[in-house]
Amino acid sequence: MSSEEEQQHKESESLMDKITGHHDTKKKKDDSSSSSSSSSDSDDESSKISAMKNKAFRLFGREKPLHKVFGGGKPADLILWKDKKLSGGILGGVSVVWFLFEVLDYHLLTLVCHSLILSLAVLFLWSNASTFINKSPPKIPEVSIPEKPLLEIVSALRIEINQGLAAIRDIASGKDLKKFLSVIAGLWFVSIISNCYSFLTLVYILVVLLFTVPVAYDKYEDKIDPLAEKAWIEIKKQYAVLDAKVLCKIPRSIKELKEKKRV
Repeated sequence: MSSEEEQQHKESESLMDKITGHHDTKKKKDDSSSSSSSSSDSDDESSKISAMKNKAFRLFGREKPLHKVFGGGKPADLILWKDKKLSGGILGGVSVVWFLFEVLDYHLLTLVCHSLILSLAVLFLWSNASTFINKSPPKIPEVSIPEKPLLEIVSALRIEINQGLAAIRDIASGKDLKKFLSVIAGLWFVSIISNCYSFLTLVYILVVLLFTVPVAYDKYEDKIDPLAEKAWIEIKKQYAVLDAKVLCKIPRSIKELKEKKRV
């Protein structure tokens, strides 16, 4: 009888273990399902936050990062100071050129001649003095302009020039009077600015702005965009008032003006 009781006791213990094991696996499944649901909820929240950021106002209505707006690659790295040494070197070199021509009143041909005289004299003396001082002569590299990059640059310039000529032809044809007046006003503004500054100074100002404004905007983007949004809304309001009072009364072409006079 004692052996039968022990066997029954063992069977009851095994049955209890199965029940508790089943309960534990069910609890684990519930925990995993709850954790997965919480992770999915957090993923949904993060996607909503990213969508809200994408829908936020961006200057000039851009949807891509600023690095891709500038075309990516090395030009964007230079403008956004990803390579600080190269960007600083270019800006410093442009500053030196502007200082020589504008402040010291150096002339381009004079600068080129003096630079060639100095470089040729140093290389000539070094080549002849190397035999007396037992040192190797300078290795002067062979410099040549490759054909393929030059043709690509010329082709790109040709496309841009043709597009500019087509735009000038379209404006001068009298199809859009508003565009004609806006271009005339822009050219008049540029002529006023050119009377105040020389061409080299204007180019230098543009280069400085190109190397300072984008990197400052990239650094303080979250602070600048809300201010730009307020300014853009105000500009739209003022433009709507101007369009209602002035621009809508301007005919789009000479033909439309003649038709209004006939009426």
